[in-house]
Amino acid sequence: MDGWVLAGGASTRMGRDKALLEIDGRPLIALALDKIRALGFTPRIAGSRPDLAAFAPFVPDNFPGCGPLGGIEAALSASDADLHLFLPVDLPSLPVQFLQWMIRRAEASHAAAIIPVLAGRPQPLCAVYNRRLLPRLRKALEAGRFKVMTAVEAAAAGQPIDAFEVEILAASLIPASWPAVPPIQDWFRNVNTPDEYDLLRSTHSTGAKPRNPIS
Repeated sequence: MDGWVLAGGASTRMGRDKALLEIDGRPLIALALDKIRALGFTPRIAGSRPDLAAFAPFVPDNFPGCGPLGGIEAALSASDADLHLFLPVDLPSLPVQFLQWMIRRAEASHAAAIIPVLAGRPQPLCAVYNRRLLPRLRKALEAGRFKVMTAVEAAAAGQPIDAFEVEILAASLIPASWPAVPPIQDWFRNVNTPDEYDLLRSTHSTGAKPRNPIS
Protein backbone atom coordinates (compact mmCIF):
# COMPACT_ATOMS: atom_id res chain seq x y z
CA MET A 1 0.00 0.00 0.00
CA ASP A 2 1.10 3.55 -0.75
CA GLY A 3 -0.05 6.69 1.05
CA TRP A 4 -0.97 9.90 -0.76
CA VAL A 5 -2.11 13.43 0.01
CA LEU A 6 -4.39 14.95 -2.63
CA ALA A 7 -3.66 18.63 -3.20
CA GLY A 8 -4.93 20.75 -6.06
CA GLY A 9 -7.44 23.33 -7.08
CA ALA A 10 -7.33 27.09 -7.13
CA SER A 11 -8.86 27.65 -3.66
CA THR A 12 -11.25 30.13 -5.29
CA ARG A 13 -13.79 30.06 -2.45
CA MET A 14 -11.04 30.53 0.12
CA GLY A 15 -9.41 33.40 -1.76
CA ARG A 16 -5.91 32.22 -0.83
CA ASP A 17 -3.86 29.05 -0.92
CA LYS A 18 -5.72 26.46 1.14
CA ALA A 19 -2.84 23.99 1.42
CA LEU A 20 -0.70 26.57 3.25
CA LEU A 21 -3.33 27.70 5.73
CA GLU A 22 -2.09 27.11 9.27
CA ILE A 23 -3.75 25.22 12.11
CA ASP A 24 -1.91 25.39 15.43
CA GLY A 25 1.02 27.02 13.64
CA ARG A 26 1.48 24.41 10.90
CA PRO A 27 0.22 24.39 7.29
CA LEU A 28 -2.52 21.96 6.31
CA ILE A 29 -0.23 20.19 3.85
CA ALA A 30 2.28 19.42 6.62
CA LEU A 31 -0.46 18.14 8.94
CA ALA A 32 -1.80 15.83 6.25
CA LEU A 33 1.67 14.49 5.44
CA ASP A 34 2.29 13.88 9.14
CA LYS A 35 -0.77 11.61 9.27
CA ILE A 36 0.52 9.55 6.34
CA ARG A 37 3.95 9.27 7.96
CA ALA A 38 2.39 8.19 11.25
CA LEU A 39 0.90 5.23 9.37
CA GLY A 40 4.37 4.08 8.32
CA PHE A 41 4.25 5.30 4.72
CA THR A 42 6.62 7.59 2.88
CA PRO A 43 4.02 10.10 1.73
CA ARG A 44 3.69 11.59 -1.70
CA ILE A 45 1.54 14.42 -2.99
CA ALA A 46 -0.64 13.99 -6.07
CA GLY A 47 -2.49 16.74 -7.87
CA SER A 48 -1.92 20.07 -9.53
CA ARG A 49 0.42 21.73 -7.03
CA PRO A 50 4.06 21.19 -8.05
CA ASP A 51 5.07 24.02 -5.70
CA LEU A 52 4.25 21.70 -2.78
CA ALA A 53 7.19 19.47 -3.72
CA ALA A 54 9.09 21.31 -0.99
CA PHE A 55 7.04 19.31 1.51
CA ALA A 56 7.14 15.82 -0.08
CA PRO A 57 7.68 14.12 -3.46
CA PHE A 58 5.08 15.32 -5.93
CA VAL A 59 3.32 13.49 -8.78
CA PRO A 60 1.55 15.82 -11.25
CA ASP A 61 -1.83 15.21 -12.85
CA ASN A 62 -1.80 13.41 -16.17
CA PHE A 63 -5.13 15.15 -16.85
CA PRO A 64 -4.70 18.76 -15.65
CA GLY A 65 -7.78 20.69 -14.62
CA CYS A 66 -9.90 17.62 -13.88
CA GLY A 67 -10.12 17.98 -10.10
CA PRO A 68 -9.32 15.34 -7.47
CA LEU A 69 -10.01 12.46 -9.84
CA GLY A 70 -6.97 13.57 -11.82
CA GLY A 71 -4.82 13.31 -8.70
CA ILE A 72 -6.15 9.82 -7.93
CA GLU A 73 -5.43 8.65 -11.48
CA ALA A 74 -1.92 10.14 -11.36
CA ALA A 75 -1.14 8.38 -8.10
CA LEU A 76 -2.40 5.00 -9.31
CA SER A 77 -0.37 5.46 -12.49
CA ALA A 78 2.83 6.30 -10.59
CA SER A 79 2.98 3.22 -8.37
CA ASP A 80 2.79 -0.54 -8.76
CA ALA A 81 1.28 -1.01 -5.29
CA ASP A 82 -2.08 -2.79 -5.24
CA LEU A 83 -3.66 -0.50 -2.63
CA HIS A 84 -3.51 3.26 -2.29
CA LEU A 85 -4.62 5.30 0.71
CA PHE A 86 -5.71 8.85 -0.13
CA LEU A 87 -6.12 11.78 2.25
CA PRO A 88 -7.21 15.24 1.10
CA VAL A 89 -5.09 18.15 2.20
CA ASP A 90 -7.85 19.82 4.25
CA LEU A 91 -9.00 17.31 6.89
CA PRO A 92 -6.90 18.30 9.92
CA SER A 93 -9.44 16.88 12.41
CA LEU A 94 -9.41 13.32 11.07
CA PRO A 95 -7.73 11.00 13.61
CA VAL A 96 -4.82 8.82 12.54
CA GLN A 97 -6.53 5.97 14.44
CA PHE A 98 -9.37 6.04 11.92
CA LEU A 99 -6.95 5.81 9.00
CA GLN A 100 -5.18 2.89 10.71
CA TRP A 101 -8.48 1.05 11.03
CA MET A 102 -9.39 1.77 7.39
CA ILE A 103 -6.03 0.37 6.26
CA ARG A 104 -6.62 -2.87 8.17
CA ARG A 105 -10.09 -3.13 6.63
CA ALA A 106 -8.68 -2.61 3.15
CA GLU A 107 -5.93 -5.19 3.62
CA ALA A 108 -8.50 -7.79 4.69
CA SER A 109 -10.92 -6.94 1.88
CA HIS A 110 -11.15 -7.83 -1.78
CA ALA A 111 -13.14 -4.67 -2.49
CA ALA A 112 -12.11 -2.37 -5.31
CA ALA A 113 -12.59 0.63 -3.01
CA ILE A 114 -12.94 1.29 0.72
CA ILE A 115 -14.92 4.52 1.19
CA PRO A 116 -16.17 5.99 4.49
CA VAL A 117 -19.69 7.42 4.63
CA LEU A 118 -20.59 10.03 7.26
CA ALA A 119 -24.13 11.34 7.76
CA GLY A 120 -25.12 9.56 4.55
CA ARG A 121 -22.45 11.30 2.48
CA PRO A 122 -19.61 9.30 0.90
CA GLN A 123 -16.11 10.68 1.46
CA PRO A 124 -14.33 9.44 -1.70
CA LEU A 125 -11.26 11.67 -1.28
CA CYS A 126 -10.40 9.91 1.99
CA ALA A 127 -10.42 6.33 0.82
CA VAL A 128 -8.42 3.29 -0.22
CA TYR A 129 -8.47 2.37 -3.92
CA ASN A 130 -7.21 -0.74 -5.63
CA ARG A 131 -4.98 -0.12 -8.63
CA ARG A 132 -7.20 -2.32 -10.77
CA LEU A 133 -9.57 0.68 -11.00
CA LEU A 134 -6.96 2.61 -12.98
CA PRO A 135 -7.91 1.77 -16.59
CA ARG A 136 -11.56 2.71 -16.19
CA LEU A 137 -10.77 5.81 -14.11
CA ARG A 138 -8.53 6.93 -16.95
CA LYS A 139 -11.34 6.36 -19.42
CA ALA A 140 -13.66 8.49 -17.28
CA LEU A 141 -11.16 11.35 -17.38
CA GLU A 142 -10.72 10.97 -21.13
CA ALA A 143 -14.51 11.17 -21.50
CA GLY A 144 -14.76 14.30 -19.37
CA ARG A 145 -16.44 12.61 -16.38
CA PHE A 146 -14.70 14.08 -13.35
CA LYS A 147 -17.01 13.35 -10.40
CA VAL A 148 -15.02 11.00 -8.16
CA MET A 149 -17.79 8.84 -6.71
CA THR A 150 -19.50 8.37 -10.07
CA ALA A 151 -16.22 7.48 -11.75
CA VAL A 152 -15.25 5.00 -9.03
CA GLU A 153 -18.61 3.24 -9.16
CA ALA A 154 -18.34 2.92 -12.93
CA ALA A 155 -14.71 1.80 -12.75
CA ALA A 156 -15.56 -0.94 -10.26
CA ALA A 157 -17.73 -2.53 -12.97
CA GLY A 158 -19.53 -4.90 -10.63
CA GLN A 159 -16.60 -5.41 -8.25
CA PRO A 160 -17.52 -4.78 -4.61
CA ILE A 161 -17.18 -1.30 -3.15
CA ASP A 162 -16.97 -1.24 0.64
CA ALA A 163 -18.81 1.98 1.56
CA PHE A 164 -19.08 1.78 5.34
CA GLU A 165 -20.96 4.00 7.80
CA VAL A 166 -18.51 5.79 10.08
CA GLU A 167 -21.13 6.25 12.81
CA ILE A 168 -21.86 2.52 12.96
CA LEU A 169 -18.16 1.75 13.04
CA ALA A 170 -17.46 4.14 15.90
CA ALA A 171 -20.40 2.83 17.91
CA SER A 172 -19.34 -0.80 17.46
CA LEU A 173 -15.77 -0.41 18.73
CA ILE A 174 -14.57 0.28 22.24
CA PRO A 175 -14.45 4.00 23.11
CA ALA A 176 -10.67 3.87 23.58
CA SER A 177 -10.30 3.17 19.85
CA TRP A 178 -11.07 6.80 19.04
CA PRO A 179 -10.05 10.13 20.55
CA ALA A 180 -12.84 11.92 22.40
CA VAL A 181 -11.92 15.23 20.75
CA PRO A 182 -12.82 16.13 18.09
CA PRO A 183 -16.24 14.44 18.02
CA ILE A 184 -16.89 12.06 15.16
CA GLN A 185 -19.20 14.43 13.29
CA ASP A 186 -16.25 16.81 12.84
CA TRP A 187 -13.70 14.36 11.49
CA PHE A 188 -14.52 15.15 7.86
CA ARG A 189 -15.00 18.89 8.31
CA ASN A 190 -12.97 20.39 5.49
CA VAL A 191 -11.84 23.94 4.80
CA ASN A 192 -13.22 25.69 1.73
CA THR A 193 -14.11 29.22 2.85
CA PRO A 194 -12.64 31.84 5.21
CA ASP A 195 -15.50 31.28 7.66
CA GLU A 196 -14.84 27.53 7.74
CA TYR A 197 -11.16 28.20 8.31
CA ASP A 198 -11.82 30.64 11.17
CA LEU A 199 -14.20 28.15 12.77
CA LEU A 200 -11.79 25.26 12.49
CA ARG A 201 -8.85 27.31 13.73
CA SER A 202 -10.74 28.48 16.79
CA THR A 203 -11.91 24.94 17.49
CA HIS A 204 -8.38 23.54 17.39
CA SER A 205 -7.04 26.32 19.61
CA THR A 206 -9.75 25.97 22.26
CA GLY A 207 -10.76 22.32 22.01
CA ALA A 208 -14.38 23.43 21.69
CA LYS A 209 -16.88 21.70 19.46
CA PRO A 210 -17.73 23.65 16.26
CA ARG A 211 -21.08 25.39 16.32
CA ASN A 212 -22.20 24.46 12.80
CA PRO A 213 -23.00 20.99 11.45
CA ILE A 214 -20.52 19.31 9.18
CA SER A 215 -20.56 20.74 5.65
